[in-house]
Amino acid sequence: MNIRLRLIVMNFLEFFVWGSWLISLGGYMIVTLKFNGTQVGSIYGTMGLASLFMPALLGIVADRWINAERVLGLCHIIGALLLFAASKITDPHEMYWVMLLNSMMFMPTIALNNTVSYIVLEKRGFNIVKDFPPVRVWGTVGFVCAMWLVDLCGWTISPLQLYISAASGLLLGIYAFTMPQCPPAKTRQKRSLSSSLGLDAFILFGRKKMLIFFIFAMLLGAALQITNTFGTTFLEDFKSTYPDAFGVKHPNILISISQISETLFILTIPFFLRRFGIKQVMLMSMFAWVLRFGLFGIGNPGSGLILLILSMIVYGMAFDFFNISGSLFVEKEADINIRASAQGLFMLMTNGLGAYLGGFFSGRVVDHFTTNGIRDWQSIWFTFSGYALVLGIVFPLIFKYKHDRAEVANLQH
Repeated sequence: MNIRLRLIVMNFLEFFVWGSWLISLGGYMIVTLKFNGTQVGSIYGTMGLASLFMPALLGIVADRWINAERVLGLCHIIGALLLFAASKITDPHEMYWVMLLNSMMFMPTIALNNTVSYIVLEKRGFNIVKDFPPVRVWGTVGFVCAMWLVDLCGWTISPLQLYISAASGLLLGIYAFTMPQCPPAKTRQKRSLSSSLGLDAFILFGRKKMLIFFIFAMLLGAALQITNTFGTTFLEDFKSTYPDAFGVKHPNILISISQISETLFILTIPFFLRRFGIKQVMLMSMFAWVLRFGLFGIGNPGSGLILLILSMIVYGMAFDFFNISGSLFVEKEADINIRASAQGLFMLMTNGLGAYLGGFFSGRVVDHFTTNGIRDWQSIWFTFSGYALVLGIVFPLIFKYKHDRAEVANLQH
């Protein structure tokens, strides 16, 4: 099989595993298992908790001792067994610990998947910058396909979504062992444990501008998983008022517009960065989150369907404009010898601390506005929207940065 096709299959399955449950598991736990918002938020927060240390630790293993494709395969096989176990659990505390272990296995695979792709492409003489993005985009396709499969089969509030994820994870785990070998680079300069964990970059906290940036990265990172966690539950709660609405019957398909939008907005980033600069693009992201949550608050699957669709579309700007422009800002500001560590620190603040805090506090917001099992979704979404609005107002007042078109252009080449 053509090596690019093999990598496409690997990337497709990598995100198919995640897409099978990430968007719909919250609905299953709340609607079917009757978990409360705090419990569901905490379970989703395990991804952030695992992201604090596991990607770096398993990255060290792949760098120094075990082939990257084997670490990738083992993680998916163990994760598949844990997802199968999760499908049998009905207790929130047991679910928390099993999903924490699963997150510890899965979250490192995102970076490992990239590592294997890079090494294989390099060995075959491909240009990574040119040839990896067309391969990686199939990961997003896999994520959307998994969402649609779970939705069209009626498994959005069923444990069968975990069976699908476990089966695809097991398949990917075995498949990874058949990939070309990606051994540790013995000639590569060995990094210290602190460097591998991204701790070298903590020196950036000594600069006021960077300290403010990383704090906002964490605070905005808290918004990333909120609609993933509660989006399906929100739509499921309209069953009594709009039982025949498309969004109620097919919540995953409706929400998948967010992932499609994310893919399309990536293409617009070079223009917006050149025209407005990193600070303004990041600010656009914050106000896009205001709209993301606010449109959820005033929309519904019936007469307000167009508002929900607009919310899905604006998600692409909310997600991409901060993550990618933020990464470029870190690349520009960090010294060359700590750039890798600085990018690791950026991910730790957003997908680690930020995601964990978002899961922890969002669940409590949902519970606060829940009375006798009835959730006041408008108040819930407006609370999240208000949170993003405060960030959008405060950020430009305290974050000082002057746009230089030449510097941005250099970053993109």
